[in-house]
Amino acid sequence: MSAVQSVDRALDVLEALAEQGGEAGLSEIAARTGLPYGTIHRLLRTLLARGYVRQESDRRYALGGALVRLGGVADRMVGVWAQPHLTKMVELWGETANLAVLEGDFVVYVAQALSPRRLRMFAEVGRRVLPHSTAVGKVLMADRPDTEVASLVKRTGMPRRTANTITDLQGMLAELERVREHGYAMDLGEEEIGVHCLAVGVHDGARTVAALSVSGPAERISALDRRDLTEGMRRIARDFGAELGPATSAQADGTV
Repeated sequence: MSAVQSVDRALDVLEALAEQGGEAGLSEIAARTGLPYGTIHRLLRTLLARGYVRQESDRRYALGGALVRLGGVADRMVGVWAQPHLTKMVELWGETANLAVLEGDFVVYVAQALSPRRLRMFAEVGRRVLPHSTAVGKVLMADRPDTEVASLVKRTGMPRRTANTITDLQGMLAELERVREHGYAMDLGEEEIGVHCLAVGVHDGARTVAALSVSGPAERISALDRRDLTEGMRRIARDFGAELGPATSAQADGTV
């Protein structure tokens, strides 16, 4: 096994764990990766020793704490790379532009460009919110299977933020199906009364790795041409995704 092949296979194992919700048994990893059991055992020993994987009491494997440090640094770098794209969004539509990622069960805002208007929306960089009441959260959840979404909201609950918040699983699953169909998500006063937000996904290869959004007072967001806004945001998301990884045109043009 060459050094490059070893790295490639180790990443396959980590991605298999992530695709299983962060935890999997040996047979599940083998089914996901197609690797022999002996190879997986050798890779897991190294990943365990470095803290990138841990072994649970039931002998299943889970993503380890060492990834948290790397993830935090990566998020900050993604925020730096996103800034020109967020600035362009503000120039085009005059409203606050945000970049958010899903960390565990929470949406985290990692970058922002503020609207120049006196009345504007502000989400502090580093702020953590539950995903069910935000457009960025819906975009990020829509990339995941319904079973994973159900597990997530079971852990977090779906507290009512406003009278418009979706607070039941079936309602959220129906909403996420609309997101997948249309390629964007809306928050119509679901996190904060009087604030609307539209979000699209940023794709890196086969995954939605982040969400871009435009947010502002409800009447101003409603006055924007939604088709122009979504098509423009998708173009920006495609350009940004191309900087992060080899996104396909189909994903970048609206498949969330």
